[in-house]
Amino acid sequence: MNGGGQSPYDTKKPRQRRGRGRGGGVRGAKRELSGYSSTGVGDCYGLNQMESDREREESRDWSSPRASDFDKGYFQSYAHVGIHEEMIKDHVRTETYRKAIMSHRSSIAGKVVVDVGSGTGILSIFCAFAGAKRVYAVEASEMAVHAQEIVKANNLSGKVIVLHGRVEDVSINEKVDVIVSEWMGYMLLYESMLGSVITARNRWLKPGGLILPSHATLYMAPVTNSPRYCESIDFWRNVYGIDMSSIMPLARQCAFEEPSVETITGENVLTWPSVIKHVNCHTITIEELVSVTAKYKFSSMMRAPFHGFAFWFDVEFNGIKPYPANDQTQQSHEGSSVSKKRLKSDELVVLSTAPEDAPTHWQQTLVYFYEPIEVQQDQIIEGLVTLSQSKENARFLNIQLEYSSGGHSFVKQSILR
Repeated sequence: MNGGGQSPYDTKKPRQRRGRGRGGGVRGAKRELSGYSSTGVGDCYGLNQMESDREREESRDWSSPRASDFDKGYFQSYAHVGIHEEMIKDHVRTETYRKAIMSHRSSIAGKVVVDVGSGTGILSIFCAFAGAKRVYAVEASEMAVHAQEIVKANNLSGKVIVLHGRVEDVSINEKVDVIVSEWMGYMLLYESMLGSVITARNRWLKPGGLILPSHATLYMAPVTNSPRYCESIDFWRNVYGIDMSSIMPLARQCAFEEPSVETITGENVLTWPSVIKHVNCHTITIEELVSVTAKYKFSSMMRAPFHGFAFWFDVEFNGIKPYPANDQTQQSHEGSSVSKKRLKSDELVVLSTAPEDAPTHWQQTLVYFYEPIEVQQDQIIEGLVTLSQSKENARFLNIQLEYSSGGHSFVKQSILR
């Protein structure tokens, strides 16, 4: 987890990354999924208990909507091996999940697990290594075919059962003790995959069961980033001795209209962050994810140009226990500033995407203004942020920022797609 040196994730542009989102997500779905059919257990590989067509139809949860064309493209993008390579090579991500699963070995050994969005099956295999009795690896993309081969190659066919289909459609004829999933998108909520975890919880999890990760927190903070602005905008003032400044308004529009996924450092952050949303995976509902609104109020720690807001998140693998009583981060109300880092604990496993922590493929999500605002030390920055699922595609995220500072008020609207 060494954060020294140049990060492989250090980029100034949105990453065309993965289907399930993290920027490539839906954006990475280049091809239409032809002949797509999500029929649950009927698409499983290597299973002895194959159901008949009639039984599958009877067992299907018809209250769940069928996959839309957007969903089909989303799942298809996850069939590309490069997406999974990038995720697995994210050492912070993969090692934290492995550590979390092994640290909960006593709750996993001899138990039944479901892995939501299992991809190559790596987390399912970690659970098998932790002693799980049986693991259902649910994967909607064609990567399920390859996951089955990986399971077979590791002599785990009797323990890890690959189900090819959506969580909303596949059948599991028993309750499970544990749910594991790497569901987080950019800004935590992008791609709406948390909804699938909620569906799995409501369908199969036993009372008192374990969900990994158990909690998540989304943060935001005002930032300064003059090099980024100069790179994209001021560049046009003098191009090989040619004045191209007339193109600067268009350059601002193109560079900053949409959110940017990039790596910043703690030096870019003007204030302590504010909590936008706490998520308790044991209690959150799908309805809560449709729209999230929080007020915020910051006091700038320095005099600097204020270029926009950064968003990041962390997740905890804390079982069903409540947030630690001595953890000020989790005690903070949504919309309140966080003035202390989480206290370290040998028992608390946390995956953080904060600017001051080791970089991950999630990086941070930046919403830049078209024009920076000069702020003084101790100047107040306050307003309202609303994150809502796009009506165009629920996996997209609408961002509305209302902010005031120095006697002026502004609104910035953007879509993370």
